[in-house]
Amino acid sequence: MWFLKDFLKFRSENNNHSERWQIKILPILFDKADSAGDVTNQYFHQDLYVAQKIYKERPQNHLDIGSRLDGFVAHLATFMTVDVLDIRPIKSQIKNVNFVQCDLMSNHEVKKKYHSISCLHAIEHFGLGRYGDSVNVDGYIKGLKKISEYLACDGVLYFSVPIGPQQVCFNAHRIFSIKYILNWLDKDFEILNFSYIDDFGNLYEDVSLIQEKSSNNFDCNYGCGIFIVRKLKK
Repeated sequence: MWFLKDFLKFRSENNNHSERWQIKILPILFDKADSAGDVTNQYFHQDLYVAQKIYKERPQNHLDIGSRLDGFVAHLATFMTVDVLDIRPIKSQIKNVNFVQCDLMSNHEVKKKYHSISCLHAIEHFGLGRYGDSVNVDGYIKGLKKISEYLACDGVLYFSVPIGPQQVCFNAHRIFSIKYILNWLDKDFEILNFSYIDDFGNLYEDVSLIQEKSSNNFDCNYGCGIFIVRKLKK
């Protein structure tokens, strides 16, 4: 076995070294054949892609709602201050992150408007009870309406959701058809950019939402649609 061979070689070299180290056996047997990292994960692609977009824009202020703290929000916090809302608490204080625990489905008053908002892989969970929220079949609609209230006119929203045949996988998430999302966006938003990650983890940037492809959800069963939209003036 390669591990035993490597160990005997290392032990021999260590015994003959001027600084002999104590050796403890702790076998890790599967990293040798792994790749340098997993870049097919939806969160990896969306977090990096959207963070790069926001970095280029450098908005006056930014609010994140429910996105991954140890990925996307961490990316943003390296170059800007981020206000973060999430229904779950966090115990750590993080530089450049202003955290407020908040249920976006509630009827709380919105006291501050934002020029830029992100909500990545989060809205699909609203109302399913998975994260301590109350069960509500219209939870995602309430969440989207509240996000729109937080967003200033001409402000930009970056959001992503699972795309595919529309369904609820209770209590994990919802999957949205692109047609449904476009119908919802049509009233109040202008679509600036659409990208998506397919079922195999491949990222496709700046994709045209032509009827032929979007009506079939770009052949995704559980893909990730990334929408960049601007709130229209009324």
